[in-house]
Amino acid sequence: MALLNYTTKVDAFKTQSEISYILAKHGARAILQEFDDRGRVEAISFKLRTAVGDQAVRLPANVDAVFVVLKRQKVKCDRDQAERVAWRIVKDWVEAQMAILESEQVSMDQIFLPYMLNHQGQTFYELYASKQLMLTSEEVQS
Repeated sequence: MALLNYTTKVDAFKTQSEISYILAKHGARAILQEFDDRGRVEAISFKLRTAVGDQAVRLPANVDAVFVVLKRQKVKCDRDQAERVAWRIVKDWVEAQMAILESEQVSMDQIFLPYMLNHQGQTFYELYASKQLMLTSEEVQS
């Protein structure tokens, strides 16, 4: 099965704009595009108002990973196509999460918790993956 959106022709900047619009519509307080050395957006960062105050969130698109998957799936593409696909997948994910939010099943901070940043710029997920944020077996079983 081919990767979602593998045939998209939608420009990455248009998709990033759509993501920003969706986030703003759902309460993002500030939105920033982070560029790599080649001038391509590698992440969209934003602030969320939560019960514990404003929280910074960094939502990346891993274009290199998408490029590898597309090549493995024998999809004829270049890095520009991988970039379009990666951002389209992120947009679809954000839209799906906003549907869950709008149905009042979750809050914005629940959705974006893995992507929330600490004061050192590390995401919650990065802390967890590096074992700096672990639950003990007693806490998990409680």
